[in-house]
Amino acid sequence: MTLSPEDYVESVYKPDEELERTAQGIRDLGMPEISIAPGYGRLLTMLVKMTGSKRVLEIGALGGYSGICLARGLGEGGKLVSLELLQPYADAAQANLDAAGLGDKVEYRVGEALPSLEQLEKEGARFDFFFIDADKENYPNYLEWAIKLSNPGAVIAGDNVLLRGRTTDPGKQGPSVQAMRLFNERMAQDPRLDSTILPAYDGLALARVK
Repeated sequence: MTLSPEDYVESVYKPDEELERTAQGIRDLGMPEISIAPGYGRLLTMLVKMTGSKRVLEIGALGGYSGICLARGLGEGGKLVSLELLQPYADAAQANLDAAGLGDKVEYRVGEALPSLEQLEKEGARFDFFFIDADKENYPNYLEWAIKLSNPGAVIAGDNVLLRGRTTDPGKQGPSVQAMRLFNERMAQDPRLDSTILPAYDGLALARVK
């Protein structure tokens, strides 16, 4: 049987025991199994390292899978601020980051993301790297906030931009699909950004703020 490109790529990597433990913990808690794909998790770690990012903002923590990937890329003194709607999810994410030896690198803020972003702006917070993986209808809003809170040259990553094929299906016109299409178009066309969209797994949009 021929493997899909994604399955083939995963087959050449050894299992990541920490991430597998985290994924199992998410399943055991009955949380949605919607963490970032392993291949894109590795990419997040690489990008944070390659850019030398010191301050990372994550919108959507879930159970901490992507948080581990982001925090792994941080150097000495680096910090991950993670926004999560639900306290039980933030607690699970913190526990998983603690178990991975990365708990001291993360700060969780619980509640609706847009008020949290407004608060960060009031605090004068600025970030070098952004990872967006939360409610899809607000992706265009999150993109604008990321640009607003970015240091020059900051990188913005948005996951699930294909919505399991719904984004590319003209017959799908729900609010999440329309918001994601708008997000993708803005990532591609906003003059403040250099960008690309990777179509593997469920799609990952990447941009650099000029």
